[in-house]
Amino acid sequence: MAEHGEETKHTESLMEKISEKIHSHDSSSSSSSDSDNEKEVKHHSVPTSSSPKGVQSAINRLFGRKKPVHHVFGGGKPADVFLWRNKKISAGVLGGATVAWVLFELLEYHLLTLVCHCAILTLAVLFLWSNASTFIQKSRPKIPEVHLPEDPFLQIAAGLRIEINRVLACLREIASGHDLKKFLAVIAGLWVLSIVGAWCNFLTLFYIVFVLLHTVPVLYEKYEDQVDTFAEKAMHELKKQYVVFDEKVLSKIPRGPLKNKKL
Repeated sequence: MAEHGEETKHTESLMEKISEKIHSHDSSSSSSSDSDNEKEVKHHSVPTSSSPKGVQSAINRLFGRKKPVHHVFGGGKPADVFLWRNKKISAGVLGGATVAWVLFELLEYHLLTLVCHCAILTLAVLFLWSNASTFIQKSRPKIPEVHLPEDPFLQIAAGLRIEINRVLACLREIASGHDLKKFLAVIAGLWVLSIVGAWCNFLTLFYIVFVLLHTVPVLYEKYEDQVDTFAEKAMHELKKQYVVFDEKVLSKIPRGPLKNKKL
């Protein structure tokens, strides 16, 4: 009987140890699963604004731009030239414009004189080559027939007409006194343009604009995040200054009785 009692106690102790191991294993697995769930929750609870894309989307682009700079310039060959997609073509165009500016501005060469001299030289070479081909026993120069197509000129004329009508409509709206901000902006722009025009002639101004088109867009595309952030702060400060100017100056200007009338 004593031996039987000892065997039962031994088996009970073994069962208790096994049950304790099972409970400890379950508790450790549950705690590990809970920790994994907490990690997943923390991973999914990270805000998307901390990612680079979220930071970029939070930046207000310059002039309300939503498309890339390449699409703003049309996305074609002119955009490739302005943004230096092909460095050889862009450098050639900028170099040609620089040579033309040096000829016309610094050397005081005139456009009509240059065109006439180039035409005289070309016609003289072709005329002498055509007449001397019989003596030197060589073929005559092949002069291609040039015909200007009609469609590109019509498209350019239609585009200019649309833009001119848009400018005229904008000027009419400004002159009618509907938008004070646009009126002040146009007056300031024309005043600055008149000052720049007094410093240089039209050719130099055109060359400056051409150089700016070949330098400013590519630099802006490279540092657009920094520029847009700075521009956003500057626009916020300008709006604050405009509110102060409106309260101190514009609000004190007497208004006519026609403002309250319904159109």
